[in-house]
Amino acid sequence: MATTVQENLPPVLDSKAEQPPLFDGTIRLYTCYTCPFAQRVWVTRNYKGLQDKIKLVPLNLQDRPAWYAQKVYRVNKVPALEHNGKIIGESIDLIKYVDSNFEGPSLCPDDPEKKKFGEELLSYTDTFNRDVYTSFKGDPVKQAGAAFDYLENALKKFDDGPFFLGQFSLVC
Repeated sequence: MATTVQENLPPVLDSKAEQPPLFDGTIRLYTCYTCPFAQRVWVTRNYKGLQDKIKLVPLNLQDRPAWYAQKVYRVNKVPALEHNGKIIGESIDLIKYVDSNFEGPSLCPDDPEKKKFGEELLSYTDTFNRDVYTSFKGDPVKQAGAAFDYLENALKKFDDGPFFLGQFSLVC
């Protein structure tokens, strides 16, 4: 049974905000509360119960602090994780990193076949997102239909679902 933890969210930092200390041993997740890619990592952090271990540093993406690109993550995108003296980016990579480097429930199934299947679905996410977002400019049913059909057919592979029903996972 999941427990609910009320989190006091830190204020969003803009171009006028002071830079937090870097590489002082604090684990920081540079994020944006409204960015779906950053939210994936935030959800992973919370699912694993790491709210006290990984501190949020929310950024205003429309008025980003200059120090972020200059001193934290040159790519200037969120999410990014500051851990063990380095910065790691890209949401899927970060989810895998947090899952394998921190305590808490695993996001991957134990079954090797299901784990491999999960990796296949993950590798499809960029294609899926591109196809769905592109479809908004035209006919979503025609243009995104194949992407949804692929997922629907893939998820039929296991009678019990690719993961235990009701269990959060890396893929769903």
